[in-house]
Amino acid sequence: MKSTDSLARRILQTPAFAVGAGLLLLILLAALLAPWLAPHDPYVQDLLNRNLPPIWFEKGDWLHPLGTDPLGRDYLSRLLYGARISLLIGASVALISGLIGTTMGMLAGYFGGKTDLLVTFLVTTRLALPVILVALATVALIGGSLWVVIGVLGLLKWDRFAVVMRSATQQVRQLDYVAAAQAAGASTRRILLGEVLPNVLPQLVVVATLEAASAILLESALSFLGLGVQPPLPSWGLMISEAKAYMFFSFWLIAIPGSALAVLIFAINLAGDGLHDLLAPQDRA
Repeated sequence: MKSTDSLARRILQTPAFAVGAGLLLLILLAALLAPWLAPHDPYVQDLLNRNLPPIWFEKGDWLHPLGTDPLGRDYLSRLLYGARISLLIGASVALISGLIGTTMGMLAGYFGGKTDLLVTFLVTTRLALPVILVALATVALIGGSLWVVIGVLGLLKWDRFAVVMRSATQQVRQLDYVAAAQAAGASTRRILLGEVLPNVLPQLVVVATLEAASAILLESALSFLGLGVQPPLPSWGLMISEAKAYMFFSFWLIAIPGSALAVLIFAINLAGDGLHDLLAPQDRA
């Protein structure tokens, strides 16, 4: 009970985490409950009701609270289902790139020597390749789809994990409890997973949130260029792309998914920064 009260008190003392996690939880719930919250099927077209304005405009209709897109599809429904796409991409890319980068960084930081030189060379090589250009070229050659975007971004976004985990592991391996585990005869796997990883977790969480947010933005950029998630999936980037021809006449078609995207990125970054403060309060500025 005391630990629960202490955690609640620390959360209240970290407003960044409270606000970011609250927003992220709302978006997550909206995505999970999309089949029940969406007033219409997000894929059904109604060409007689194209580009209807949101309810706060004079010609708005409660039948379509956020209006309709150029094909007459309900915008609120597509926005709710689009949250699923964005969250799936952010979480999947962070997981794939995190596994690759964290493994490389921890091995380089713990063993040093040739292992460190090899990982440093791979990181330098990766940094010489612009992510957006490589992703554009790869997706253009293979073809755009949800899983292709996840795979390409997951294999391109590991460098920050490797750099941060290498530095954090180099600091942790000098501490007494690691030396004690080595003296006790613990295996390398036991030391890395049981002693090092829990103590570099705050840095890992922050990097994961940054990379998840970055992956969502990159997917939106690819979808905007027509090389990411393909129609009729309701990706927020694709919604912005489909509306760019109407930006001077029906600006809400861009403003609504653009605002949703900005709020999601803001929530992820805020929650990650606040979570770092909760996990490592001694590092607070």
